Amino acid sequence: MSSVVQGFNPRTGEPFGDGVPKTSDSEVDRIASAAAAAFGPWSSLPATERADVLDSLADALDASSELLITTADTETALGVPRLTVELKRTTNQIRLFGEVLREGSYVEATLDTANPDIIPPRPVLRRVLRPLGPVAVFSASNFPFAFSVAGGDTASALASGCPVVVKAHSAHPRTSVETARVVASVLPEGVFGIVYGTESGRALVQHPAIKAAGFTGSTGGGRALFDLAQGRPDPIPFYGELGSVNPTVILPGAATPDIAAGFAQSLTMGVGQFCTNPGLVFAPASIVSALGEAVAASGGGAMLNERMCDSYRASTDALAASDLVTVVSTGTKPDEAWAVEPRLFTVPLETFRDNLEKLTEEHFGPAGIVVTYSDPADLVDVLRRLPGTLTGTVHAAPSDHEAAGVIAEALRHIAGRLIFNAWPTGVAVAWGQHHGGPWPATTNPLHTSVGATSIRRWIAPVTYQSWPDELLPPELQDANPLNIPRRIDGVLGTH
Repeated sequence: MSSVVQGFNPRTGEPFGDGVPKTSDSEVDRIASAAAAAFGPWSSLPATERADVLDSLADALDASSELLITTADTETALGVPRLTVELKRTTNQIRLFGEVLREGSYVEATLDTANPDIIPPRPVLRRVLRPLGPVAVFSASNFPFAFSVAGGDTASALASGCPVVVKAHSAHPRTSVETARVVASVLPEGVFGIVYGTESGRALVQHPAIKAAGFTGSTGGGRALFDLAQGRPDPIPFYGELGSVNPTVILPGAATPDIAAGFAQSLTMGVGQFCTNPGLVFAPASIVSALGEAVAASGGGAMLNERMCDSYRASTDALAASDLVTVVSTGTKPDEAWAVEPRLFTVPLETFRDNLEKLTEEHFGPAGIVVTYSDPADLVDVLRRLPGTLTGTVHAAPSDHEAAGVIAEALRHIAGRLIFNAWPTGVAVAWGQHHGGPWPATTNPLHTSVGATSIRRWIAPVTYQSWPDELLPPELQDANPLNIPRRIDGVLGTH
């Protein structure tokens, strides 16, 4: 077994750069222990000062953009335009958490005054969310910046006051090295660490210093780590973002040929390697040919690594060879080592319903299945039986609005984000975003991995009962020295 994690160029299949040494168990222990030692000083740093550090980190990543993007393009084949946007998204979300810290409501400061006359009598109670401790972050393959070393999990955990130890993804080790170099140059000693190799990830999630973990990746890999996290002598929260088929319902009034281009663009974006890829579409049979023509006119590209390429080819070939679906169209692909082409299949609703488990398997890549129906009312029961998913989408004309409401209610039970007349690819980094959903979309549907409230994963409530004002955290002191939003005796305000 190799002692290094070797990066490759997906366009050529050739090794790229020097291999990165795998992290030994003893080194994992050293890094995790350093994070534990850094927890006290980092979590005690005033939120506004942590915000300043995050701003400096974003600036440093922007300053290193040329090297980071060039390295990532060679190692992932995602393209300079896409990676340029992704890196900017990454630094913007780091800055967003600076805004979250300065605004202050994320700690959910809640104060109850004493009331001896009720039953039971109420003492002075003051509740606030406090950081858990060092966090393990597992990088994603398909987003070498936004969901990796300096991605949303890292940014939100750092903002909360938790040091972070990243497990780098094997698909882009050199990108991880360069990004980690920038991050480590800004943050205090021990607040950030990184490990390499599959075994280091297992050791990390089981290390007693680690108090929570975030993961974006496959269902199998995420489930294995989730089980390790729950099997510890002291189980820890494990927030995994896993598989998602992202069902899209095109209602009759919206079933016009001009919807096809948007579908094909979303299906093939990033060679289909998006967690929000619209892989399952419910549509009238009348637009299948238009959808097929749009996919046939689309191009594929090199996938992130050889294993993903082989898996996509094998799973879509098996689907095409089955008697369950009909091949509608196949797009083109470049002459590159790990390149794949887009593929579109179709199946009647009745066949889909009878083979739901098999036909809802995720084909990670630019493949989609169109399930044809005659009456939107027939979809409700099927939609409720779909596995948990990050998104559910409805395309509707004004004449479809009554049906759209019924479909949305069915999707609400299985999806974390409901989209109207748009496509699910593209996840805005904002206060109102929710990027989560029931299993297997995530391991915990209460939380999001994107947006301001993703910080909520790394903090837990502590209530101070009858403590003197001068001994309380500033968020709970009578004078509200931080001037943050607080709820006092049930009333929310800046008081």
